[in-house]
Amino acid sequence: MKAFTYERPADTAAAVRAVARPGAKFLGGGTNLLDLMKVEVETPTHLVDVTRLPLSDIDDAPNGGLRIGATVTNSELSNDKRVRERFPMLSLALLNGASGQLRNQATTAGNLLQRTRCYYFYDPSKPCNKRVPGSGCSALNGYNRIHAVLGGSEACIAVHPSDMAVAMAALDAEVEVQSISGTRLLKIADLHRLPGTSPQQETNLAAGELITAVVLPTPPGGGQVYRKVRDRASYAFALVSVAALVEVKDDHITAARIALGGVAPKPWRALDAERLLVGQAVNDDAFAAAGEAAVAGAQGHGHNDFKIVLAARTVARALADAAAQRKG
Repeated sequence: MKAFTYERPADTAAAVRAVARPGAKFLGGGTNLLDLMKVEVETPTHLVDVTRLPLSDIDDAPNGGLRIGATVTNSELSNDKRVRERFPMLSLALLNGASGQLRNQATTAGNLLQRTRCYYFYDPSKPCNKRVPGSGCSALNGYNRIHAVLGGSEACIAVHPSDMAVAMAALDAEVEVQSISGTRLLKIADLHRLPGTSPQQETNLAAGELITAVVLPTPPGGGQVYRKVRDRASYAFALVSVAALVEVKDDHITAARIALGGVAPKPWRALDAERLLVGQAVNDDAFAAAGEAAVAGAQGHGHNDFKIVLAARTVARALADAAAQRKG
């Protein structure tokens, strides 16, 4: 690990001023950044610790929504009664992520901003366009079992690893961001970027911007499910995950939301599949068709071809489970 300096600002204004220093990065729970520093994938020269800022509350917002402070831990968020009752898919996603010890440390903003777990990204001896733009993507012709089948490019097929972000995408959350010039709200769908030709640019945050909160809107009706498929029952990233919401009236689907994880460089919202479901009778054929629509255009790269079929079937199963919760 390379040497660095450290400071703990007293307020958010001081934090965004401090991170303007060349080579500076924000430090939250550190469950991802510190690992990357140890292998010298990340080499900040100055760390700005935001964990003592007044950003650790979960507050009620209008119409049943919630404003979640950036430093609320994953454990606190998953166990909050309001989250469990109003946004159960978010609680389930968090409980399916990492271990209890990591959830006690990891923060809401840090979870959203964690970097990919691609083997080649973590290995400085291998070419990786995220680490060194223009050096190439080792995963394309390498061992790519965990990699993207949607939204990737010739420059990068790494996936975003967050479970929480997938549920928040399905819930239409917004991200509150502060900079020296003020505060803005960013739709969570617009927070993360697809790699295109510049995979090193992973978000649409400007330099020096600090996430201060995530805002969940009015709780949706219908049943909510988060389903995660992984190699082992705990402490493993998703091969495929699905956050599904289905509203049903008179045995017909009136609304649906579907977000996938483990298959794309950002949480993947399956909008065409959602539109396909509206007006359909609740049955397995409708859910299977939506599953196929959710992976339309998917491309495997050899070792990860199985993800396309797995994702379609996981979407269908999650939709069926969500619909079964709310029939009426």
